[in-house]
Amino acid sequence: MGLSSFNPFASSTPSPSSPKPSSDGAFIAPDRTSRAKCYEARDAFFQCLDKNGILDAIKDEDKARKECGDVEKVFGRECAGSWVTYFKQRRVMEWKKQQTLNKIEAEGGWVPEGAATPAASQPQMPK
Repeated sequence: MGLSSFNPFASSTPSPSSPKPSSDGAFIAPDRTSRAKCYEARDAFFQCLDKNGILDAIKDEDKARKECGDVEKVFGRECAGSWVTYFKQRRVMEWKKQQTLNKIEAEGGWVPEGAATPAASQPQMPK
């Protein structure tokens, strides 16, 4: 076995959240049911993060896995890997956006209607 054929990162099986290729090689987009399952798994994971005071599941990966590992596994299984990363990053971005809008309002500034993120989708972080 030569070094050129050795790849310690290769996997013989695709990850469970990998999109499936179609007959022409393009990837098949998730259907409505798959997306709904993904969103439900995402919401359950984010509720667990909120309950445990974790905002950034990427930066605080160890704590997130310790407190919400089982729920995170379901999230990873139900959503494409790129979606998982996107949702985790968007969660932090939305929280920062809301903090900035709150600061602008507190200082007497004007926030355009519709600029605020709905409260239901905001991480509930302790102050």
